[in-house]
Amino acid sequence: MWSFFSRDPSKDFNYEIGEPVPGLGDKSIWKLHRAKKKGTDEEVSVFMFDIKNSSETQLDVARSSVKRLKTLRHPSILTYLDSLETDKMIFMATEYVIPLQLRLEKLSQIDTKDRQLAEQQRDLYLAWGIFQITRALSFLNNDGNLRHNNVCMWSVFVNAAGEWKLGGVEYVAGTDDGVGLPIKILPALDKYDPPEKADPGRQRLITKCSTDMWGLGCLIWEVFNGPLPVQSSLQKLEKVPNQLNGVYCELVGANPGSRPNPADIITRCRKTNGYFKNDLVDTLLFLEEIQIKDKGEKNKFFSALTPLLDNFPKDVCVNKILPHLINAFVYGDAGSSILAPMFKLGGLLEEAEYQKQIVPCVVKLFASNDRATRVRLLQQLELFIGHLQSSTVNDQIFPQIAHGFMDTNPTIREQTVKSIIHLAPKLNYNNLNVEVLRHFARLQARDEQAGIRTNTTVCLGKIAQHLHPQIRQRVLVSAFLRAMRDTFPPTRQAGILALAATQQYFLLSEVANRILPALCPLALDPDKSVRDALFRTLKGFLGKLEKVSEDPTLRESMEADVHTATPSLSNAAATWAGWAVTAVTAKFYRSQSDTAKSSVVHQHSKMLSKPGSLEQPSSSSISTTTSSVTSMTSLEQEQDFSRGSVSDYDETWDTENWGDMDTLAAQSSTDHPRSPGPGTPGASGTSLSTRSNDGWDTEEWGSLDEAPELNSPEVAEGWGAPDFPPADDLPRSASMYNWGEANKEKDDLSIGSNKGQLEAKSPGSRSGGSTGGGSGSGGGGWEDNDWEPMEPGTQAQASRLDEARRRREEKKLQRQKELELRRASRTSSGPMKLGAKKM
Repeated sequence: MWSFFSRDPSKDFNYEIGEPVPGLGDKSIWKLHRAKKKGTDEEVSVFMFDIKNSSETQLDVARSSVKRLKTLRHPSILTYLDSLETDKMIFMATEYVIPLQLRLEKLSQIDTKDRQLAEQQRDLYLAWGIFQITRALSFLNNDGNLRHNNVCMWSVFVNAAGEWKLGGVEYVAGTDDGVGLPIKILPALDKYDPPEKADPGRQRLITKCSTDMWGLGCLIWEVFNGPLPVQSSLQKLEKVPNQLNGVYCELVGANPGSRPNPADIITRCRKTNGYFKNDLVDTLLFLEEIQIKDKGEKNKFFSALTPLLDNFPKDVCVNKILPHLINAFVYGDAGSSILAPMFKLGGLLEEAEYQKQIVPCVVKLFASNDRATRVRLLQQLELFIGHLQSSTVNDQIFPQIAHGFMDTNPTIREQTVKSIIHLAPKLNYNNLNVEVLRHFARLQARDEQAGIRTNTTVCLGKIAQHLHPQIRQRVLVSAFLRAMRDTFPPTRQAGILALAATQQYFLLSEVANRILPALCPLALDPDKSVRDALFRTLKGFLGKLEKVSEDPTLRESMEADVHTATPSLSNAAATWAGWAVTAVTAKFYRSQSDTAKSSVVHQHSKMLSKPGSLEQPSSSSISTTTSSVTSMTSLEQEQDFSRGSVSDYDETWDTENWGDMDTLAAQSSTDHPRSPGPGTPGASGTSLSTRSNDGWDTEEWGSLDEAPELNSPEVAEGWGAPDFPPADDLPRSASMYNWGEANKEKDDLSIGSNKGQLEAKSPGSRSGGSTGGGSGSGGGGWEDNDWEPMEPGTQAQASRLDEARRRREEKKLQRQKELELRRASRTSSGPMKLGAKKM
């Protein structure tokens, strides 16, 4: 029982007191300590007064200080939390702060690398701090009818948000308590007393604010010069800003009646070119009053805020501006314009704080049905995707983003496609290799917007490194070859460049049998930019095959990345394609709506983006790594050519202002009609192929290949069974026979003889097969039901293979009979005589 009455009362204090904070010294009766609130670890400050070693007068001052601070509530006055008095100590808990002197010392330590920016931030910040103290004094003098009587550097503190808080309220008194000035019990504070304290004749001129205005003048001098040594130093104005010279001289004037009111100081300095008129003060004042602003003012403010943030101190941005933005988003109607500054400031947070403050906002934003919000989110995705966990992306964000692939607004579809670039590294197998590719196939084949078809191809080239090797090997070639048959020139060019940029993922047999035959018809493409890209790509692929032909041991290194999930850094087989990587994989096609604000309409050849990097490990080695085994010495001329002509892409590719696609349909229909595609009679002087009216082929080359061996149900059938234009009307060369790896359906010389059979195969007849599909908008084989899992070795495929094998055997037997008959006819006529003419 006696232990209950004898225990230490300080243990009941709800705060754990930590180490002392230097800075106050003999300028205050309090000792400042860091502390944490029990149970929450919230950082606070505790002012401690030692009763045992202090006089009775000092104890009265300390008790008066606690009582006064408890009753004062203002944004620029130190926030009181709790207090406790024991027989030994007085504890007073406040928000976490440090003395102003420590903050000013930190500001004076300017990094020489960013001196100009640091000085600019310091000037803005000091103006904000002085404004806050002036505002606090205006509140005390005008609204509270109080005098502070102790304004100086040692009565000002700075919190975690960089805000200046007025403390040191030991000598606060009412304006009605008389004109006499209090006697300060600390000798170190005597130099801050106004001159009228020693002159009774002037004391009758004292106003309710004259004493505090003298203290404000002392504070301004200390902010720019350091602690005040003696009162006569106030006459030195060298370091005081010119904008403050007039006000400062009035504040430290000998006549107390001529000192201005703090409200008048704020009014004067907030005018144009005034000391308190700057971006930081304007921004913070707007955020403090954001609840009373209308929506138009908010949108205008947030739209202009992002570029200003670089000039603001970091702690002000993180602890002052960002919480206001989050509150405005959660509880207000700030709209989508708040996203850019919020995500930019989010990058300054620690990872744990980011997960706590920003990620919940992001998840909530993606669930919004507002299209403007969705577009801005997708445009800003790269700013926050690195902070999102893979589980959050796959479970909460990607399902919302996937709806954008089917949106009726072209802008949403376009931005959704581009967003996959940033999402791909975090998507799981099913979302990336099944869902994304399913939507990509449909967009590339059927979307009415040519720019979306182009960007889908570009995006597929960018995410190739993240695809599963088995899926990648089946999808890439088919998708890029489809793009090469598009009626829109930038789409064809993107398909060519994508082939070159992802060449390390192709088997050499696939290059020889599928890629090169499909590239050659574009040599007569009506668009020069397509032809230029084609010839460079052809040279590269041919040079690669030639190198392997000279040294077959290089084949393994050339195909090292085909079946690997992560491309090797040492593989130099892609050296020749460095120009293509930079041409296709960093920039997107720029929609016409991006230039709708101007009257200039770009030509087809100037609508492709500027080359950039693929952002994958093997790409980084394309132009920098070489191997003694795979060095392409025979391709130096090709590399020189690529360096000389890469400027063709440098001028018109854009990384910003992608814009929407609202007007692209009109452009595509007027400037690029879908009928005269590459290789069609209307595209060149000679008839290159017999293509269907929708710009796509009617003959399916997928039937010439072996039955697929991949049993994965996730593979899209549309890209697994590519279509190629028939070559019935072309002069045939040896390279045009047996393009598949195992052409078992037709004999080597039977293409011409089977022309009728080829023409008889229509899109409708193909739809019933295993690789069939509807025609659609330029997309034979891309119907929704084509995305059902593939069943290799079906009965239809087996019957076709058996029929082809039977026809091949019959023709072989027929040839043998013809050869035997010729031999028999020669032997029956007997030996010919020398010089005799053969009849």
